Amino acid sequence: MVYYGPLPRKKGRYYTGIAKILKVRPDHSTSHHFYADLVEYIDFDRPVEYKEGGGFERRLVQEDGTINNGYKVQAVRKLEESEFVAIVNAGLSTPDDWPDRYDEPLDRNDGQDTGTAFRDIGNGQPEIIGAPYKRPVSVQLSHRKWRDAKFKQHIRIAYDRTCAFTGLRLINGKGRPEVEAAHIRPVEMGGNDWIRNGIALSGTVHWMFDRGLLSMSDDFTILRSRHLNHDISHLLNKDMKAKVPREVYLQPHPEYMKWHRKEIFKE
Repeated sequence: MVYYGPLPRKKGRYYTGIAKILKVRPDHSTSHHFYADLVEYIDFDRPVEYKEGGGFERRLVQEDGTINNGYKVQAVRKLEESEFVAIVNAGLSTPDDWPDRYDEPLDRNDGQDTGTAFRDIGNGQPEIIGAPYKRPVSVQLSHRKWRDAKFKQHIRIAYDRTCAFTGLRLINGKGRPEVEAAHIRPVEMGGNDWIRNGIALSGTVHWMFDRGLLSMSDDFTILRSRHLNHDISHLLNKDMKAKVPREVYLQPHPEYMKWHRKEIFKE
């Protein structure tokens, strides 16, 4: 499935990411309504405008370039396989300016996956706009190493290769940034690769964040654990505020920060 909707301070509507539907279950409180449980979400490299290149959905953008408004307002829309593939290719084709080196190539064998479109209703929450269907797709989309590389690429760009807690922007001799992409809620503990579940941190700070020695409040104040053996104030931003992207849709989400404070942080 594909996420679709408006973006702050941008005109038009955009495809912004993909995920897999694990299952669809009924909403017992409302007749003929359903919930979709999602896994393996990943952001697109860039927002893809729905009219780009003449439009991706042939029933939405008609041959004369006009928009089918009756179809546009539908909360659920089915995508043709070719439309889904075209959107994914447009959204995930930006090369990483600072790629990591791997000893082994990523798998590119064909597999099976489901495709669906979603739309954002304006508050950062997506709605389904397409029913699931089987389609051939590269196993690469589910490959953990590839997903980690994409997540790191997106975080480094959003944070301008700068550690949110220290303000350090270190570039090694080969032009690669040293800053790391930290999951706020780790994937192995129910997290995902959404950019709002991530933050850019330097290596030492990343280690302390993962072990609960550092965290942050909802207003991005950096929190220090009493279990720290040394005062590290001189390493952190002087105002004790994490430097996060200006755009809300790129900032750490309150739910993930709350989870980190409750489950990881050692007060």
